[in-house]
Amino acid sequence: MIEPGYVRVMSRYNAWQNRQLTQIVEVMDHDALTQDRGAFFGSILATLNHLLWGDRVWMSRFSDTVPAPANLSKQGGGMPDTVSETSNVGDWSAQRFDLDGKIKAWADGLHMIDLKGDLIWYSGATGKELSKPLAMCVIHFLNHQTHHRGQVHAMLTAAGQNAPVTDIPFMPET
Repeated sequence: MIEPGYVRVMSRYNAWQNRQLTQIVEVMDHDALTQDRGAFFGSILATLNHLLWGDRVWMSRFSDTVPAPANLSKQGGGMPDTVSETSNVGDWSAQRFDLDGKIKAWADGLHMIDLKGDLIWYSGATGKELSKPLAMCVIHFLNHQTHHRGQVHAMLTAAGQNAPVTDIPFMPET
């Protein structure tokens, strides 16, 4: 389905995109970051928080180096709980940088055998235990990042910001 080289490229892509977003959002006014822009999670910061939360959830399932978010429990913690990981862009930036390093280290250590088999976890979204191919869950993890950064990109553009380059062939060190 996938191989470790793909996961490594996408983990570098994730970190590159987040570094570019950080440069933009760190100079934006807090009110502009928290303004409801009609997106699924409302604001730029809320969407970035959801993505940080989701990355933590998936990484806690893939690796013991990342603990699950505190608000993830057997009872779930619904989508509204995913947008409050941080209250400001400074905290988000620091936590994002740390997590991106852990994602990259995890990806760098992957072997083909690590992507085999099934992942079993309790899904708060469905309210039950699920079992899916691990490789498919890793693909979802990587696509989820890209999807929500696309939403942030659109909100930044609508807010008059110069949104970052997102094309993988233009990523440094490719």
